Amino acid sequence: MATYAIGDIQGCYHSLLSLLDLIQFDASKDQLWLVGDLINRGSGSLETLRWAKANESSLVMVLGNHDLHTLAVAEGFVRAHRSDTLQPIFDAPDRAELLDWLRLRPMIHADGELVMVHAGLLPQWEAGQALELGHEVEAALRGDGYHSFLAHMYGNYPLRWDDGLQGMDRLRMITNAMTRLRVCKRDGEMDFHFKGELVDMPADTMPWFDVPARQSVDSTVIFGHWSALGLQQRDNLYALDTGCLWGGQLTALRLEDRKTFQVPCHPADGPRAIKGS
Repeated sequence: MATYAIGDIQGCYHSLLSLLDLIQFDASKDQLWLVGDLINRGSGSLETLRWAKANESSLVMVLGNHDLHTLAVAEGFVRAHRSDTLQPIFDAPDRAELLDWLRLRPMIHADGELVMVHAGLLPQWEAGQALELGHEVEAALRGDGYHSFLAHMYGNYPLRWDDGLQGMDRLRMITNAMTRLRVCKRDGEMDFHFKGELVDMPADTMPWFDVPARQSVDSTVIFGHWSALGLQQRDNLYALDTGCLWGGQLTALRLEDRKTFQVPCHPADGPRAIKGS
């Protein structure tokens, strides 16, 4: 039995199958942790979503920004982007079942000292607090009022966390941090404009995981989202988005011994030319 964390798939279905073959994944005994952005931009979003739903007993997946975008587009709250590859999902006969399954995925997952989130954690948040905050968003997505949440989800503000935040401002900030965060200022104020490599980072910002006195430092955080960052492996941090969609690799991390496995982007999946999705 082994557990593998896999970076952003984004509808790269053939690459996913190649990676599962490489690690000799056995759904009867192995487990997968998927860091979010399961779908969109790759050519096999429908196939990837169907595969994940069919194998739900063997995996846990946290929601990414592309997954939430899919739900918002499906409800008509925002328009699809030109680069989206979601129409096959919306046209599928099992559309409702697939989208309901996606909507019920968690925002954050933890097992002991291991924590998985799509993008990051604000430096003020301890892992336990982040789990509780994630549950607040999950409750909104799973409740009868999920349409209202999706309708008001978009926006960059507030930028700085305050325990006293309420209502949609609070839910939006939690969602933005967990699904969009890359860099912030020393006080935790988020910057959503930068998507590039570390050498090009604005002087007044830093990666969320390098902020001094980050409260989640005692946990090992596994995340994706930042394709330009590439594979990062530290004692308490693993970044697994290695840009498969853009012609890079799809990466798996075996949690038992922290060994990595990679496959190149399958020709049928891309590559795409624009970085930093």
